[in-house]
Amino acid sequence: MSHYYSENPNVPLKTKTIDVMVRGERFKFITASGVFSFGKLDLGTKLLLESAIFSRDWKLLDLGCGYGVIGIVASRFVKRVVMVDVNRRAVSIARKNLKINNVENGEVRWGNLYEPVANERFNTILTNPPVHAGKEVLREIVINAPKHLYDGGLLQLVIRTNQGAKYIKGLMEQTFKDVRELSKGSGYRIYAGIA
Repeated sequence: MSHYYSENPNVPLKTKTIDVMVRGERFKFITASGVFSFGKLDLGTKLLLESAIFSRDWKLLDLGCGYGVIGIVASRFVKRVVMVDVNRRAVSIARKNLKINNVENGEVRWGNLYEPVANERFNTILTNPPVHAGKEVLREIVINAPKHLYDGGLLQLVIRTNQGAKYIKGLMEQTFKDVRELSKGSGYRIYAGIA
């Protein structure tokens, strides 16, 4: 069975274009079947973007970028954005969305988790992690984040309150100097871990 966190989703390609307003800015995105979240801006992702901490001189990693919403929105508030996804369809759609939104300070790379940025560091990593991929994937995202963050850098993520929030918070508390809840609402929690 194919999932949005598969390398090659085997569902027929359907696309739908959406217009969204995030952090006071308007964006247009192509969404695609087999890519999270088809036809809409996921509530958790929106809450993450509205709550996220950004700085104009930062380099940001959008881990598991999907169609690119996190990285593209963030590109308006940071210096540089690198977006990665294991899903080849997601990478293709995210690249189209970079062009549609006139993003010149961002790029999309294909690969699993941190592989495409093996020797790079960032000021912040943002992710809406693929909970259904399992605890091992969530664990890898959290415990390997500090290797890709500058000292004082942030891992910022969203998690459903009833789908692993306690597990993720515990992992983050074991991994980071400090963990803060940035926001909660609509059944989601936004956590930031400080490296």
